[in-house]
Amino acid sequence: MHYKPGLHILSEFIAGKPEYLSSFENCKVLFDGLIVKYRLSKVGEVYHNFEGGGFTAVICLTESHLSIHTWPEFKLATFDVFLSNYQKDNEDKVRGIYAEALAFFEGSERQRTELTR
Repeated sequence: MHYKPGLHILSEFIAGKPEYLSSFENCKVLFDGLIVKYRLSKVGEVYHNFEGGGFTAVICLTESHLSIHTWPEFKLATFDVFLSNYQKDNEDKVRGIYAEALAFFEGSERQRTELTR
């Protein structure tokens, strides 16, 4: 038997909505909605706003994780999502989450890496 652990997307993007990079509140609503929509199971989360703007967030899932770190002064964010294929192939979910996050921020990719684990 051969096991493929899953798809991991790592990205850096320029936000068309830089105001969404200043604090985590809008992103938390987005992430919570994506977790429900894609039927994922959250087991922990940390959101932190930085003094002067920007935030970081890491959401632990039974399937793995998603995270973001922002620099509103540069209109820049890094984002990653990885979902395990333990019980089913989750590659479409990873791509869907990534596409929806990029659309939410009106992001323009600077860099994107897909790792098939």
